[in-house]
Amino acid sequence: MESMYNDLEKVLFTKEQIDARIKEVAKELDKDYEGKRPIMVSILKGSIMFYADLLRAMTIKTEMDFMAISSYGNATKSSGEVKMIKDLDRSIEGRHIVIVEDIVDTGYTLNYLKATLKTRNPASVKICALLNKQERRVVDIAADYTCFEVGDEFVVGYGLDYAQIYRNLPVIGVLKKEVYSS
Repeated sequence: MESMYNDLEKVLFTKEQIDARIKEVAKELDKDYEGKRPIMVSILKGSIMFYADLLRAMTIKTEMDFMAISSYGNATKSSGEVKMIKDLDRSIEGRHIVIVEDIVDTGYTLNYLKATLKTRNPASVKICALLNKQERRVVDIAADYTCFEVGDEFVVGYGLDYAQIYRNLPVIGVLKKEVYSS
């Protein structure tokens, strides 16, 4: 039986580590947004696992919405060109927005997204990321809430993919180079 785990060089974060850290970040969000009913915006598809678990761990009232943005396609590096595929379903004027993203890499996507959302006059726009890959940052942007720091390795699992595969791994791991360099 072929297992996705065979394609991993190593596991960086186990399901237990991910769950524990998400609960900590959820408590921070609960405290910071108490009484504000933020709109939690999932950036599809990569953040969906993180988004679902984060919202389930939060105890305050929130609203959900989704956006789809792309700067990768099937590549392993950002093209720098950001394309909006799906926009929000409602007005965000005067509302507190928390962008929930899988990874802050070059910063192109989040910089574009944050600037776009700010033109819609929200009360605030913050970023909550599962992973931060500071080494690859090209644009000066940072997440306000981060679960884990990762090095300049190609990571998959827990929503992160390579060519739409590996999202359903319950761990976050480093993909073997031979998998994506062929």
